[in-house]
Amino acid sequence: LGTSFPRKARASWSRTGSGRSKAGPQPKKTLTMLLVSSFLVMVAASGSSSSCASESYATFSVALEKSVATVTFDFPPTNVQGIPMLKDLDALAATLETDQEIKVVVFQSAHPEIWVAHADTNFLKDMSTEAVAKNRVDLLYLQKVLQRISDLPQATIAKIEGFARGGGHEFALACDMRFAARGKAKFMQMEVAMGILPCGGGASRMARQAGLGKALEIILSARDFDADEAEAFGTVNKALDPEEIGPYVDELATRIAKFPAASIAACKRAVYASIDLPIALALQEEAYQLYQATAKTPAVARFKAADEAGFQHDINNQRSWNDAVIDIQQNQG
Repeated sequence: LGTSFPRKARASWSRTGSGRSKAGPQPKKTLTMLLVSSFLVMVAASGSSSSCASESYATFSVALEKSVATVTFDFPPTNVQGIPMLKDLDALAATLETDQEIKVVVFQSAHPEIWVAHADTNFLKDMSTEAVAKNRVDLLYLQKVLQRISDLPQATIAKIEGFARGGGHEFALACDMRFAARGKAKFMQMEVAMGILPCGGGASRMARQAGLGKALEIILSARDFDADEAEAFGTVNKALDPEEIGPYVDELATRIAKFPAASIAACKRAVYASIDLPIALALQEEAYQLYQATAKTPAVARFKAADEAGFQHDINNQRSWNDAVIDIQQNQG
């Protein structure tokens, strides 16, 4: 990702709607002055880059820009989710799990109509027809890979501009956030009509995303639904017009990538724990992740600088939190 140089400090913590607030008659330390005085100029000795871009994948390509990795599926003719794609995703996850530079991963497709198609019927048709006792069941490779994607420390975003049915839809549900293009995105879980059930985490994750009733409607109806209906179901964050989805996702990914990697990972773990654990254990996990974050990020130094500048008592500063959280990233503790 190249050598990183600190940006020039910007005094935007005290912005008002018409510009920065004017200094009072008595000079006082501003938060920006405190930030500048506390900077550690951390310049990388060499321009080492993430190994994701150097890996060779058969079913997608990876492009890096600063701390955002964009994964573009391109597996003709239809981006089928077979063993080659699962192996690629498994290898990608293995690289990302230890990557300290990449903070956001965006999954998109080069196909004009398909994001990620359903699971490959070639390995589904070879499944055992013998019932297996529950204590002898092993997780499917599809389940393992998609859970590995879900567990990544990076924020993952599905940018869906085509069909995402069956396993493709389940892959989208394994990502942290999903955005769908109107008139292009189309979703379906067709498994009940084929005599099986969603087995890539779909039955489990969909209930967590949409609730029991809506999850069962999606699974048991085995019908297509579009971006707006997906937004109403709660299976995507937002439905966007085709010309809006690119800029929206780019802006979101760029913003998230400005924040500390350890904090992003801690937030993810705490939020997922809130779904998977009883509230008492979820709160304990939240507290645990707080200390994991403060041990690895300049959080304490940033709060101290804000407090010394009297940030929270200034109404103009309170109006500018949206920009302030970006500017504070310059304080490396």
